[in-house]
Amino acid sequence: MRLKNKVAIITGGNSGIGFATARVFLNEGAKVAITGRNPKTLAEAAEALGGGVLTLQVDVNDAKAMEDAFAKATAELGKLDIVFANAGIPGATPLGQTSVEAFEAIVRTNFTAVFFTVQAALPHLNDNASVILNGSVHAVLGIPGYSAYAGTKGAVRAMTRNLASELAPRGIRVNQVTPGGTRTPIWNPSAPTREEMDALEARIGGLSPLGRMSEADEIAKATLYLASDDSLNVSGIEITVDGGATGAPSGAKIFRQ
Repeated sequence: MRLKNKVAIITGGNSGIGFATARVFLNEGAKVAITGRNPKTLAEAAEALGGGVLTLQVDVNDAKAMEDAFAKATAELGKLDIVFANAGIPGATPLGQTSVEAFEAIVRTNFTAVFFTVQAALPHLNDNASVILNGSVHAVLGIPGYSAYAGTKGAVRAMTRNLASELAPRGIRVNQVTPGGTRTPIWNPSAPTREEMDALEARIGGLSPLGRMSEADEIAKATLYLASDDSLNVSGIEITVDGGATGAPSGAKIFRQ
């Protein structure tokens, strides 16, 4: 088991990529805590994960509550070896149609809260721990109408490198996993039916050479590498899981049709 006797905390672990990562970490022997705002989905996640997970109802935007949550996780599970700052929100912010409040809500959750998640974890981190931030290919794709979301992911990309430098004296590695379009419940509002989801996958998947969206488990397995001792001398990098959409865009499936 690659995470035997390690303690991990995953923000937003009650759904999507966070949930898939919690399942992978548990299967690899870790003791796992997950956070989420919704008590119902937290309880459902704990049941689906087999009950061997600590659930913490907390909003990542509440810095004091996050400090308390990390202290509770450490008291119950032990000092932390792995932090996956996964929680985030989607949202379009087209020019001419966006309020300051809507823009700043995305920045607060997807960037500011990520920094304060790591800060809340810091007193509870073992030396040589692994911190993983969740990024997005939006940081480099230039998708119209998503300036706030893309901006936060670009900021996280920069912060990964800053924190890797800052925490290096303690041997703490800081890296980023960068998903492309991934099949998670985040798409439910825009593709509520099977037919609509198939059409969405064909459209988004067609933008990558491998021709499909990622599965949440595939992001989780990349995160596992960064969390495990397999990456003991890896810091300040990102692993992109997008079927080649950003690395080899000219090979996209749509160009072969």
